[in-house]
Amino acid sequence: MTIRGTFDGLSDTGPVTGADAFQAAFTEAGTFTGDRSHSAFTFRCQVPAAPDDGEQEATQRAIAALDAHGHPYRILRVAVTDMRDVRIRRKRQQR
Repeated sequence: MTIRGTFDGLSDTGPVTGADAFQAAFTEAGTFTGDRSHSAFTFRCQVPAAPDDGEQEATQRAIAALDAHGHPYRILRVAVTDMRDVRIRRKRQQR
């Protein structure tokens, strides 16, 4: 899951620091990347899915992970990549 947004009133709650530090990784807790002003962000999060889960359930879990960080925000866009649909093309070994 990737959520793009802006921080809303971040100066009132303090800067993004510590466990929320800006980095580029997909984890279940989620990580942030952003611009130098720390006003806009991209939140990356890995959401485990049950066999019958769809985009709506994944989006709800990703927003819950974003909420857990406690920063006020406004969502601009949400993108879902279902890893069950990703096919890996392996290079053929030459003999």
